Amino acid sequence: MSEQQVELVQAFRFQIALSRSLPGRTLAAPPQLDAKAAGSAAAPPAPVTGGSRAGSTTAPPAAGGPTSGPDDRLGDGGFQECAGLTLDADVHEVLEGGSNDTSVRRVGRVKHAPIVLKRGMLVPVGGGYADAAIWSWMTAMVAGQVPLPRYDGRIAVYDPTFQRVVARWTFVRALPVKVVGPTLQAVTGAVAVEELHLSHEGLRLEEAP
Repeated sequence: MSEQQVELVQAFRFQIALSRSLPGRTLAAPPQLDAKAAGSAAAPPAPVTGGSRAGSTTAPPAAGGPTSGPDDRLGDGGFQECAGLTLDADVHEVLEGGSNDTSVRRVGRVKHAPIVLKRGMLVPVGGGYADAAIWSWMTAMVAGQVPLPRYDGRIAVYDPTFQRVVARWTFVRALPVKVVGPTLQAVTGAVAVEELHLSHEGLRLEEAP
């Protein structure tokens, strides 16, 4: 029997979508991410590999503007960097009497690191104002809005052809904990990049379909 050939997952072709959480949703009943399944969440915009933005991973916003997407989506995505796909379990050491050369370890609660998303600030093609969706979400939390919308996230990594999903993470019931605006420098002419830090209630790498 021949061994199965494998290839490395490339981390620069990915797509992120944030959709409104359903009430009471937990990771025990994660959102169905199969595009063929019925659901209220709209399909994410088609990814692109070229264009004027280096490293772009999603299509540019529609002419109607970044906020013209479905009501259950947070903006139109466009995130170009993702960090914090981490699960970290507390480990407790138990010292048992009569056993001086060993120690027993028990696993405690799992801690979820904040997920950090970065993207270039988006404006409609042909003129318009910057997409303020993530800032409005954070501002609503600071103002004490009740109930505050939560969002589930879908992070899909594609093969080099962008035709096949090779890995997919999901996280649920995320809240904004930090928003970072761009560093503005008149000399460099760099793209304005903003950050969104999310605290969530569960993260998993989906099994193969």
